[in-house]
Amino acid sequence: MKQSILIKDPLLCCRISDHVGDKEPLDAFSGGHVFLEAGKILSAGPEPFRGSADISIDASRMLVLPGFVNTHHHFFQTLTRNILATQRSELFDWLKINYEIWRGISGEAFYISAKTAMAELMKTGCSTSSDHLYLFPKNAEGTLIDREITAAQELGMRFHPTRGSMSLSVKDGGLPPEDVVQEEARIFADIERLVERYHDPREAAMLRIALAPCSPFSVTPSSMRKTVEVAEKYGLQIHTHLAETKDEELFCLEKFGKRPFKFMRDLGWIRSNAWFAHSIYLNDAEIRAMGEAGAGVVHCPSSNMRLGSGIAKVKEMLDAGVNVGIGVDGSASNDASNMLLEIRNAMLISRLRAPQYWLNTEEVLWMATRGGAKALGRNDIGQILPGKCADICMISMDRLEYAGAAHDPAAAVVFNAALEPVDALIVNGEIVVKKGKIAGLDEPGLIRRQQESSSALIAAAEKRLPRTLRRV
Repeated sequence: MKQSILIKDPLLCCRISDHVGDKEPLDAFSGGHVFLEAGKILSAGPEPFRGSADISIDASRMLVLPGFVNTHHHFFQTLTRNILATQRSELFDWLKINYEIWRGISGEAFYISAKTAMAELMKTGCSTSSDHLYLFPKNAEGTLIDREITAAQELGMRFHPTRGSMSLSVKDGGLPPEDVVQEEARIFADIERLVERYHDPREAAMLRIALAPCSPFSVTPSSMRKTVEVAEKYGLQIHTHLAETKDEELFCLEKFGKRPFKFMRDLGWIRSNAWFAHSIYLNDAEIRAMGEAGAGVVHCPSSNMRLGSGIAKVKEMLDAGVNVGIGVDGSASNDASNMLLEIRNAMLISRLRAPQYWLNTEEVLWMATRGGAKALGRNDIGQILPGKCADICMISMDRLEYAGAAHDPAAAVVFNAALEPVDALIVNGEIVVKKGKIAGLDEPGLIRRQQESSSALIAAAEKRLPRTLRRV
């Protein structure tokens, strides 16, 4: 049985409004309490708590936020961070080099890399994450998404794995090599298996399956259409990359005679149960159509900067009613799984545009919580309100990085993004991070296993690749 938890006298608690356009999107209060019991928030407000709890946390020097929601990642890429040959590459060249490495990932390495990515996310305040696993090497043993699910369950993270796919190899005009793509029959058979075994549509679910063909340049149109049909059958969310680079736009124009957005719209993808990664190269009409459809977009600022992809029109998307979340993206193009850093970069990259398009503290924190929840199709996370899931992140202002900033704790974590872990993370009413440590995790052992997996993978790839993969 879960213990009840009382968070007492927060320096600042942000309940988070439903809409970023609200006058007070953070809906914040000081003092008072947040009371959690049986995995739910029972009460939260500036008034004193009249009752008792099994656990009491003094939050008088803490910022209290909903747990962050990471809406786009590729966990397996933690195995190939900052590879030398990709450090100066744009997306298509970056992918071609990485495909040659990733084709050798083992089933065990998928598990280890997923656990590494999730642990890093949790230590930076993330309570819920999706993962876009689209790579299924023919030589990788076992069921790969099942291994990710095991890792999430061991850590206690709320998880939205997406059953990704690639069905268009280089020999058929796509980008990936043949041994990392799958036949459509195999893809959709595995989707049926995963949904029937794992998907939980109930409120407060810890695990939901979504469907995520990789991109227009690695998936056939028939796979894209069938994904929509299967999602409708089971009531699932759908996800893919969209309008990430100019190369993608040129590919779609040459191969399909359409811009990426029109290509996806014609396949039935611009809909309320869909969310899209990046979406940098959408024009104003396309952004309006996204908002009208109730679709979601994931802003991935670090990856967009890392690959020189561009700056998304996030302010226009928010104004149009698009459900905008934040994603760290894969750790081969970030190269971290740090939600605090991603939130900061989301704000800062907007400042490279004209001032009317700048994002502020309220908007990026909304995106990292309620916006991400809406993109995932969830109404039970991303807010500190009675009846919502007990997913809470707490950050102390008594840190050197925040000294002199306690007058505005919310802005302090956005403008600074301290590299130390959060002080506490509660997921589903359980304290999973305490004083920066993940409960029950042998972190040195995980690091060792991850490094061994990464080193073995790169050593094997060096025999195939003529280009240098490491500096030493």
